[in-house]
Amino acid sequence: MSAKTEETVAARISRTLAERIIAGEIEPGSRLRQDHIAEEFGASHVPVREAFRRLEAQGLAVSEPRRGVRVAAFDLSEVKEVAEMRAALEVLALRHAAPHLTQAILDAAEEATRAGDNSHDVRSWEEANRRFHRLIVEPCGMPRLLASIDDLHAASARFLFAAWQSNWEARTDHDHRAILAALRKGDVETACSTLARHVQWIGHRPVPAAGGRKRDVFAIVG
Repeated sequence: MSAKTEETVAARISRTLAERIIAGEIEPGSRLRQDHIAEEFGASHVPVREAFRRLEAQGLAVSEPRRGVRVAAFDLSEVKEVAEMRAALEVLALRHAAPHLTQAILDAAEEATRAGDNSHDVRSWEEANRRFHRLIVEPCGMPRLLASIDDLHAASARFLFAAWQSNWEARTDHDHRAILAALRKGDVETACSTLARHVQWIGHRPVPAAGGRKRDVFAIVG
């Protein structure tokens, strides 16, 4: 297998595993077994190890001496860290994007907000929410910044799915509408301050744990 082919296989493996981890199909703390994954994807250990490194770089996996690679767990401090990073980076992107936002982009963002308000499950809400945020920052034209924001949204999705896999309640996103109203008026400062506050709103709820107990799970709901 050539180095280029191994790189392609590693990307496919890491993408698939990331999707499973974010969706909660692989639980925090679960061991990622190199042999099993290599067999599943019909690959050698080389691209699997590279896939693990990519997952570690995304904060989705951790490598432990003599214990192998495990799915990263998360706690409130990590959720807060992601929220603060999102606030800083999304505001930076919005400041650069604002001069390039068109009526069509803002209309598409408003449609994404309506889709989120009408969502009856957490997955469709998260997809609509992510679409809104991506639409208003993408015109910044800074691919490295956007890639970092995408990684943070993936982390946000993981927290959200862990907390709200069931019993999702439809909600009206007043912050999205306030951000759009400010952008339509050219009031970038208000849009940025609203966005920063919005992405740092953390909700929590108890979810079932082993032994019939409950544990608090925290998530960014913005």
